[in-house]
Amino acid sequence: MKLATDPDLEKFRAEFSAFLDAHLPSEAEAVPRPRSSADVPEWARRWQRTLFDAGWLLPGNPPEYGGRNATLPQQLVHLEELSRRRIYHSFNPQGVGIIAASILSFGTEEQKRRWAVPILRAEITAALGMSEPGAGSDLAGLRTRAALDGDHFVVNGQKVWTSGAHHADVLLTFVRTDPDAPKHRGISVLLVPTATEGVVRRPFASIVGQDDVDFNEVFFTDARVPRENLIGPLEGGWRVAHGSLGHERNLLWLSFAERMEDLIRDAPSDAEWYATLQMDLQALRLLGYRQLGGDRDPAELSVLKLLGSEAVQAAALHAFEERGEDALPHPGRTAPYNHMNLEVFTSSWFDRYVRSFAGTIAGGTSEIQRNIIAERVLGLPR
Repeated sequence: MKLATDPDLEKFRAEFSAFLDAHLPSEAEAVPRPRSSADVPEWARRWQRTLFDAGWLLPGNPPEYGGRNATLPQQLVHLEELSRRRIYHSFNPQGVGIIAASILSFGTEEQKRRWAVPILRAEITAALGMSEPGAGSDLAGLRTRAALDGDHFVVNGQKVWTSGAHHADVLLTFVRTDPDAPKHRGISVLLVPTATEGVVRRPFASIVGQDDVDFNEVFFTDARVPRENLIGPLEGGWRVAHGSLGHERNLLWLSFAERMEDLIRDAPSDAEWYATLQMDLQALRLLGYRQLGGDRDPAELSVLKLLGSEAVQAAALHAFEERGEDALPHPGRTAPYNHMNLEVFTSSWFDRYVRSFAGTIAGGTSEIQRNIIAERVLGLPR
């Protein structure tokens, strides 16, 4: 799908394409992205800074935040060109797409300079501390406490499924600051440097093996965090959470579209499910581009998240079943996944299918998304 043939828009495309031709490092097309979402090699940090300084990191942002005040169609062209070349603008997608975006939306000017800009310039990396053992999709059920003690918050509790925390420099952490308030109202948001005394990160492997490490448990024991690291107002964390989840689900649909493109490249065109995959991908793109326009109901992002995650899972299952025993793990038998058809994150089609379940959980489970769609989009009773 091509967005437009408007001469000014094609001029924008040509400018970005020429920039990539001139500045894209060779590693970007040859070196796979690390599994950890906050593990950024030095060459990738330099590349992200190059994009930031030239206004090509997030073109919709103002220049001081890595953009050029680009229009929505121009932003879509930017995404198209990155996707077409199968390259990443950041190896810390949560940092750029969720944490920095949340700071720019809810932080003070000083916090934007101190935290958002270094994240966008890949000088530091960031991870998102939301989920807890008893509060996954039910964020309002979180129990990590932060008690105000003078000019510091004292944080105690635990997070889990924290992607990239073992490599991150800072965590955007959702905490309960008023245990007596209704559970949606007593939440605040802190930026917690991971080097803070009392913060312990424990990475753990996924179901596909010890080499597949991105998730972490994070423990806070009397960790003292300066009050100036509070993002948004005290007890205003629920609003920040909705903004952060909106950023996350926008990021997720782009990831789902990329995975669907990979599946299309690898699928036999005469497979019965091939046409369905093509249609799902086009529907996902069109809905995603609509959301990028802004001024949309955040609940509509649940439609995107549900469609993308379940379309990827269905297609991965079809591909797995079609290959029979050849899809099972065997030494030396691999399946291309994600970046430039390189054999990066997986060792078999079985692994690829198993990983698809994560997409139906991260960012809110499919069950939660269906409830949101039913109540807030369709207007059905609770």
